[in-house]
Amino acid sequence: MSEPIRFYYQGQLRELRDVAPTRTVLQHLREDLHCTGTKEGCAEGDCGACTVVIGSLENGALALKAVNSCIQFAATLDGKALFSVEDLQQADGALHPVQQAMVECHGSQCGFCTPGFVMSLWGMYLKQDGRQPSRCQIDDALSGNLCRCTGYRPIIDAARRMGELPRVEFDRAALAAQLLALRRDSLATYSAGGQHFHAPRTLDELVQLRAAHPAALLLAGSTDIGLWVTKQLRDIGDIIYLGHVDALKAITETDGMIEVGAGATLDDAYQVICKHYPDQLSEMWQRFASLPIRNAGTLGGNVANGSPIGDSMPWLIALGAELVLRGPAGVRAMPLEDFYLGYQKKDLRPGEFVQAVRVPMPRAGVQFRTYKLAKRFDQDISAVCAAFAFRLGGDVVLEARIAFGGMAATPQRAARTEALLAGRRWSEATLREAMTMLAEDYAPLSDMRASSAYRMKTAQNLLRRFWFETRAEQPLGTGAVNAFAARAEGESA
Repeated sequence: MSEPIRFYYQGQLRELRDVAPTRTVLQHLREDLHCTGTKEGCAEGDCGACTVVIGSLENGALALKAVNSCIQFAATLDGKALFSVEDLQQADGALHPVQQAMVECHGSQCGFCTPGFVMSLWGMYLKQDGRQPSRCQIDDALSGNLCRCTGYRPIIDAARRMGELPRVEFDRAALAAQLLALRRDSLATYSAGGQHFHAPRTLDELVQLRAAHPAALLLAGSTDIGLWVTKQLRDIGDIIYLGHVDALKAITETDGMIEVGAGATLDDAYQVICKHYPDQLSEMWQRFASLPIRNAGTLGGNVANGSPIGDSMPWLIALGAELVLRGPAGVRAMPLEDFYLGYQKKDLRPGEFVQAVRVPMPRAGVQFRTYKLAKRFDQDISAVCAAFAFRLGGDVVLEARIAFGGMAATPQRAARTEALLAGRRWSEATLREAMTMLAEDYAPLSDMRASSAYRMKTAQNLLRRFWFETRAEQPLGTGAVNAFAARAEGESA
C-alpha cells in the first residue's frame, strides 16, 4: 500500500498524495503550495535561486542544511522539515536579521537571486550560532549562489552585519521532537501514477528490496539523478531511496582505515577525511561543487555513478581506497580502481550496491597531493583532476600511484608512468621522462572544458608541480606553487 509523504512546512504537518515521486521540491513549493519566494533559475543546482533549508534527524541528531530545491524530489521530504524564505518573517512582521542585513547593506537589486542568498545565509546563521563568520566561511556558504547585478561585496557585508543585529533563536529541540514523532521504523513505499518510491530503513531491507527490484534506480543525494529529470526529461521508473538508511551514513575509523558509508554526504565525508589530510584535501573539499551540493550529494554516489570527471575518485584511487559492496550473496571488498570496467560500466553483480568507501589513513613515507584545474575556483567541473601518492625512501621512489580524472573514459591510473618511476631517483631527469610517459597512459578528448592538448600539457605540469613540492632538495611550500594560497591565508586571518 502507498503511504503518504509527511513533512513539516511553515509549522504545519503536510501530507503528499497522488504527486509524482519525481516532482521536485521547487515545483511543489511554487505550483502546489503557491509559495513563490523560492525562484527557479537553472534547474540543475548551479545558480542557487532555489535554495531552501532541510531539517532532518541523522543518527538521532538534528541537521539543518541548505540544498537546491530544484533537483530534490518532494518524495525525499518524508520525515523532514522544509524551510523556505517565507519562514523567516517574524511573528510581529519584522524581518529576520539575515533579511534586515541584506536591506541595510544594499545586497539586492533585481531581487531574483535574493531569496536564495538569504536562505544560504540563514543556513550559515544557524550553523555559526552567534559566532561571527570568517570571510572564507562566508565565501563557502555563498559558493552555490550566483548574483549578476548587485555583485558580492554588499552581500558579503550583509553576511557580516547579520551577526551584529539582535539575535533570533531557533528552537532546535522542538523541531527534533516533531521529526522524531514522524520517524518511521521500517520500509515505507509511496506510489503515484504507476511509479513507486521505496524508502528502506535498514541495510537488510535495502538488500531485500534491491534483489526484488533489480531495475529500480538507487537514489541518494539527487545531485546527478535530479538533472536526468529536470534537464533530460527522463522517466526514471521506480526508485529505491537510500536517505533513510542510517547505517549508510556512518563514518568510522578502525585498523588504519576511514570507512565512509555510501549515504554520508560529501560535506560530512570530507570533514572527517580532511582531519587526517588537512594540507592535501582541504582545498579540494572547498572546491568540490558548492555547499548546497555537498550537503545533499554523497561520496558513495559520486563513486558509484562513475563519472570520468568526478573529483573524488582520482585521490581515492591514488590512496588505494577500497569499496565495500553488499548484495544477496553477502559483502565483498575490492580496490576502487578495479570497480570501473569502462565508461559508465561498473563491476556490480546482480542485486549489489555500494555500502561504503574505505580510505587509508596517512602512512609514513608517503607523499600525497591532489590538484584540480577548472575555469573557476568555486563550483566548477574539473578539466583535469590529478592525484599522486608516492612512497619515498630518501630520494628514491619506492612506489608510485598516479590517478587522473578527465583524461580517460573512467578515472584511471597511469600504469606505464608508475612502472617507469618505481625504483628510480626522484630527480628532475626522472620527472621529465615520467612527464613524457604520461602520453602513453592517456589519450584525452577535447570538449567544451578543455582541448586534448591542454589536458595533456597540464597533466604533465601537475606532475612537475608535485615534484617541486616533494623533491628531496629544497621542496617548495604551498605558498610558492598555489595561486590561491595567499588568498586563503588572508581570508582566514
